[in-house]
Amino acid sequence: MSIPLVSNSYLDETSAKIRSKPVPWEGYQRAGLITGEELALIKRVDRQPRAKIDSILLSDGQSYALLYLRLLKKLQRVDTQQCILVLIADAIADHEERIPLFIRSQEHDSDLPFGPLLRMLESQDDFIQLKAVQILTILLSFDSSPLRPQQLQPFLSTLAAFISNTSPHKRDIAVQCLEAVLPRPEYRKAAWAISPLISGLVDILKYNPGPQMSYQVGFCIWLLTFEEEVAQEINKKFDVVPILTNVAQNAVKEKVIRVVVASFRNLVSQAPSANLPAMLVAQLLPFVKNLCTRKWSDEDIIEDVQYLRDELNARFQSMTTYDEYSSELISGHLSWTPVHESDLFWKENATKLNDKDYTQLKLLIQLLKESGDPTVLAVAAHDIGQYVKHYERGKKVFTDLGGKTRVMELMTHENPDVRYQALISVQRLVSHPWAAV
Repeated sequence: MSIPLVSNSYLDETSAKIRSKPVPWEGYQRAGLITGEELALIKRVDRQPRAKIDSILLSDGQSYALLYLRLLKKLQRVDTQQCILVLIADAIADHEERIPLFIRSQEHDSDLPFGPLLRMLESQDDFIQLKAVQILTILLSFDSSPLRPQQLQPFLSTLAAFISNTSPHKRDIAVQCLEAVLPRPEYRKAAWAISPLISGLVDILKYNPGPQMSYQVGFCIWLLTFEEEVAQEINKKFDVVPILTNVAQNAVKEKVIRVVVASFRNLVSQAPSANLPAMLVAQLLPFVKNLCTRKWSDEDIIEDVQYLRDELNARFQSMTTYDEYSSELISGHLSWTPVHESDLFWKENATKLNDKDYTQLKLLIQLLKESGDPTVLAVAAHDIGQYVKHYERGKKVFTDLGGKTRVMELMTHENPDVRYQALISVQRLVSHPWAAV
């Protein structure tokens, strides 16, 4: 791996400007901040042509790896730190054989190479932060020794902050860095433990990024889903199935569809019961059937699409009507599917909301309290009305679980359908039929 795999126009343009700026190395030596030997070494490469620097590094690379890292460790001025980071990045760009020179610096000083670079992540200067992240990505990706939490946590936490930042440069570089490190299982586990990192990735997909960013974020999610714990929990925590489905449905590039379909395959093969219901609710089956009829240049897509079609079909064939309702409820994406308005369905199934200590009734109440989607609120309020209509004791149960107050609040909701459904439910909650007297 080399630096061009984590590239960005802002970094490239700013680096070019920094290469031409003078640094007061002699002043540092007079102030006792660097030694005479260090001054002599740095002057040999300072603002020199790339070919000359390459020639020097070819014969004395280890000395310069140590020099750059030691200077970064002890010099505090922002412009000097910028210059040293550019020197390090230039040394390893397109020269994978030089990366071990920086890794081996730990034999001379246990704080190297990662300590000074990680401290750069705390800088107030954007370029220093981004350049340090770029270099750290290369070193961490190349270093096969066991990862230390004190290295990994600040690095991944910085990427999480970049991904949630409004700066497109920070988001772009952070996603590229994740692509580079997530092939290692240790990074996947560590990244999964940082919720803002995962939610930041998912949020990018919510706002229709371009094809390249969609692909890169999808690639990160695909890598993460190789971990069984991630496959079990990612949809439950971050609602990725409908989001990824929407990305694939709107994709114009084959590679975007490929990475989404591959992610779905991981989710199904690793954790079918956690993901298949949500996929059916997201109408993935008809979409996958449509994908099966298309021509693809990549054979992996064909295999993955057929696998998904077969798994979803098998699940769909074995589902009862209540299974369909339950899947929709668990997904949190209630819509006006036929079961909601079927009196026969509610007559036969209303009491099933009571199973397992009212688990599904509590889910309905949770949606009423937490959802911001007017359709979900309207359907949930309607379902509560059906529940208490067909299960008389449901009024007390629903009230005791804290649902009555919320459904009464919804009578003043801005959406007319929500107001109407809430009104009907409240009427049923407060009515006293003669049969109960």
